[in-house]
Amino acid sequence: MSYPYQIKSLEDYQKAWKKSIESPEEFWSSIAENFHWYKKWDRVLDWNFKEPSIKWFEGGKLNITHNCIDRHLADKADHPAIIWEPNDPNDHHRILTYAQLHQKVVQFSNVLKNNGVKKGDRVCIYMGMIPELAIAVLACARIGAIHSVIFGGFSAQSISDRLQDAKAEFIITCDGAFRGAKDIPLKSVIDDALVNCSFVKRVIVYTHTRTAVSMIKGRDVWWEDEVRKV
Repeated sequence: MSYPYQIKSLEDYQKAWKKSIESPEEFWSSIAENFHWYKKWDRVLDWNFKEPSIKWFEGGKLNITHNCIDRHLADKADHPAIIWEPNDPNDHHRILTYAQLHQKVVQFSNVLKNNGVKKGDRVCIYMGMIPELAIAVLACARIGAIHSVIFGGFSAQSISDRLQDAKAEFIITCDGAFRGAKDIPLKSVIDDALVNCSFVKRVIVYTHTRTAVSMIKGRDVWWEDEVRKV
């Protein structure tokens, strides 16, 4: 696999930028050729700035997680896909190979489906910067769910506003997150945010800080328990 525009210098960047402006369809078509497509596109770009309306790669069909993970398994299965450094430098870092990441993404995709998430459903993710955040994002993309990552510093009201705007019925969060010397009670913030969001059907909670949390029966489930079911 070779990309037509390898950016190794400012001159390379300017050359690629110039091509993208002058011939956008040719430029982005050459980039897209490097992805795996289940069905190739009929048209690269259809745009009308008066409406406005911009459509890319109409008729094409792909799964971005296949391009991020699956296609690398043949020759990079044991190569690092994620290297995670913890908040505390004295804690152990984590490395997930492509094979391990693939297994965890497929596994959590099935967790999502078991909990009623379908293609087109909206899922909000409110987690710390841990590998499970990436796993959750990739799992959503794999089954066609629409995900939105919410900034960990938002207040309960800000989260509630976003949930209502998106009409997200599913949430993935942690018991808590570490930020410097602070333990941020993510699940507690989510509980406060959901006071006015009765439409939320499921909250999946990953154990990270082992912070004590309240779990609402019928709505809240533990990530680890759900994984054991698939």
